[in-house]
Amino acid sequence: MSKIFTKSLLLHFNKIVRRLKSFVHAHPLPPSSGERAPHVRRPSTTDELPAPDTTTDVTVCKVEGGLLMSPSTFPYFMLAALEAGGLVRGLLLLLLYPVLLLLSHDRAIKVMVMVSFAGVRKDGFRLGSAVMPKLFLEDVSAEVFEAAVALAGRRRVVCVSAMPREMVEPFLKEYLGVDAVVAPELRAFRGYYLGLTEADGEVMQRLDMEEVIGVKERSGGDGHELVVVGIGGLGSSFHQLFQNYCKQVYVATESARRPWRRLHPRRYAKPLIFHDGRIAFRPTPSATLAMFMWLPLGAPLAVLRIAIFLLLPFSLSVQILGALGIHCRYIATSSLSAAAAVNLFVCNHRSLLDPLYVSAVSGRADIAAATYSISRLSEILAPIRTFRLTRDRAADRAAMQAHLSRRPGGLVVCPEGTTCREPFLLRFSPLFTELGTDVQPVALHSEVGMFHGTTAGGWKLLDPFYLVMNPAPAYVLHFLDPIAEAERGGGGPEVANEVQRRIAEALGYTCTALTRRDKYLVLAGNDGVVAVAGA
Repeated sequence: MSKIFTKSLLLHFNKIVRRLKSFVHAHPLPPSSGERAPHVRRPSTTDELPAPDTTTDVTVCKVEGGLLMSPSTFPYFMLAALEAGGLVRGLLLLLLYPVLLLLSHDRAIKVMVMVSFAGVRKDGFRLGSAVMPKLFLEDVSAEVFEAAVALAGRRRVVCVSAMPREMVEPFLKEYLGVDAVVAPELRAFRGYYLGLTEADGEVMQRLDMEEVIGVKERSGGDGHELVVVGIGGLGSSFHQLFQNYCKQVYVATESARRPWRRLHPRRYAKPLIFHDGRIAFRPTPSATLAMFMWLPLGAPLAVLRIAIFLLLPFSLSVQILGALGIHCRYIATSSLSAAAAVNLFVCNHRSLLDPLYVSAVSGRADIAAATYSISRLSEILAPIRTFRLTRDRAADRAAMQAHLSRRPGGLVVCPEGTTCREPFLLRFSPLFTELGTDVQPVALHSEVGMFHGTTAGGWKLLDPFYLVMNPAPAYVLHFLDPIAEAERGGGGPEVANEVQRRIAEALGYTCTALTRRDKYLVLAGNDGVVAVAGA
């Protein structure tokens, strides 16, 4: 009886919600006195997005409820809370989730802003440009974005959001090429965010809306009336903007959203190559709850895995770690016995554990790892020998040559100089081509489900811990055909580029000319040479 009664209440509640929505859409609020006279039509709720129209000058697109496929903004604020504020702040936001469901969209965002940003340093973690873009881009609807661009005829696209400008503007302008962003700014005091945002009226006062829309560019021109079309849901500031300027508003229904597809990376204004942060999953309420439930088991499991790595020989530890969820698979174009005769292993860089996997799979306990910078504790605990490179070309070449001259003396080098999470390879330094020995290229691919084991703006010391704290981290090693010294000629950039090309071809990655410096300028605002940066 209770189930039947509950279902009946839900049915009546859904009917009331649908009637309220239809009433709101059919009766838009009138403009306030003194505002520009509206010329909007009633919002269209058809299942089809507008077709390209050569008469449209500007497309105004709502971010949440329009450009983004997910109807919830919770994952973005949870990512901000976890990355900028830590686990305690993220847990508090998760506990407030049932309350957020009872609030209106605007009030829920204000609460999430307070929890996620109150007390966070303004000049600290580069959240908007380094962490948020990947999560946003994975949720962009190809249909909505392409319709917005096609309608505007590539003349002007304006995006409006109730989320803070610091969160949404970097990905909209840098990766989608949006011309203007209308969003409230976070309030700050003495370098710290207060957890408050501007009111809608303050946003309108701060921005010259006629300049944002492009009205001033048309005034005194050819007499052509500026045609503005809106796409997306009806929020407070967004609705006011539509009411004043938009000729037509398109609101896609829920049935139209279901078959929508994610925007392909080829459509980005620039490729997403670098991103930071520890969270490797979309932090929805259920996924975040699963993470917090995993932590009491994952933390001690990570300690156990690290202890096995350090205390047992590879012949035993690999088997035990496989039983504990760390998976490793290798592919060899030729027998691994060929790799045993080569002392110089050149691989792309995925994490600090790259040399350990190369050493374990090749069966070479004599292998050392040459690193540009590594935490002192990781250096002490490493089960294989490590030595630091100084970025002095002559000194680094001499140090690597001295190690290779020993018998036995294998060496693993990562010419990229830093890690890259996305399917791209950074420029290979040609230093390894000057060592006068055969080269064994190794293509590495790693997969994590919960935490990234690399960081540019966080504590490098915790990188291995986060990596092995994943429920089932996986590595794939592809040993390519060795390149004999006689095949390399005089070495140099041409050989380095050839090794990069072979590794990229084996992995299906894309080669780039970007360097470590480019990565740290994007993610940390420095050149990556500081002692705490790490690879």
